[in-house]
Amino acid sequence: MATIGECLTDATRRLTAAGSETARLDAEVLLAWSIGADRTTLIAHHDAPVGADAQARFEAGVVRREAGEPVAYIRGIKEFHGLAFSVDERALIPRPETEALVDAAISEVMARLAARPGEAGAGPEHGGDPIRVADIGTGSGAIAVALAVGLRARRVTMGRNVTIAATDISPDALDLARENAVGHAAADGMRFIEADLLPPVLPDDGARFDVLLANLPYVRTDAIAGLPVAASFEPRLALDGGPDGLDAIRALLERLPEALAEDGVALLEIGADQGEGAPAAVAEALPDWRTTVEPDLAGLPRVLRVSRS
Repeated sequence: MATIGECLTDATRRLTAAGSETARLDAEVLLAWSIGADRTTLIAHHDAPVGADAQARFEAGVVRREAGEPVAYIRGIKEFHGLAFSVDERALIPRPETEALVDAAISEVMARLAARPGEAGAGPEHGGDPIRVADIGTGSGAIAVALAVGLRARRVTMGRNVTIAATDISPDALDLARENAVGHAAADGMRFIEADLLPPVLPDDGARFDVLLANLPYVRTDAIAGLPVAASFEPRLALDGGPDGLDAIRALLERLPEALAEDGVALLEIGADQGEGAPAAVAEALPDWRTTVEPDLAGLPRVLRVSRS
């Protein structure tokens, strides 16, 4: 019976040979998943034996990872914004840099709630309608669910104070988003809508959104071939942003005047190399609108903020 240390050494060697840039980390995460423990346990108990069932599960996972499959798909889980999300080939795996978009959304919604003279959602004489949020291209639902959970932790009543409409062109992705919303008890006030960006008629009898979020495909078409092999397991539709990576963003910009409230704001994730190109796209599509670019924790361009002047 192999020990934890022996399993990790062998798997690290194999994954390195297979081209993984994070071979040791991959091995540790897969072994921890296989034995139902955390990585700290592995480090503290290198000499502990690994049971036959756990070793078989680990071996199957390593084989899949050798073929390039993302660890998140093998485990079926990806941590994002302090939450564990179910993930599979139906949607893009949430990236850590996207947490900057969630943080910006939480700050924006909370500022709008604080500025209301009464309680949002309490009616025209007591605070008006709820804050309406849209998550365009929701995929696994990670952004919408993390936002809902973050607001709930700040004593916001979802469904009354804030509503979220999550859209996606893929019905399979929407099913995954629903599963994640239910799994985090975050479905209150959340609607899932199959649409290419936005539906022809907005929800709530066409009421426009106060805050619109989107993490749309922004990888340049010619750069996709150079991505790690793990990306080939993800839906290309969720990655390919066209020749300069901004096709989907441009399409959404065209819809903003009809979709965004007069004092609304759109927060769009962009690539680290699009700090100049994305604002230029806004200036071309919406010349009278205002744009700023906010960095992520690494100091790289990440969130494009768009609003009417």
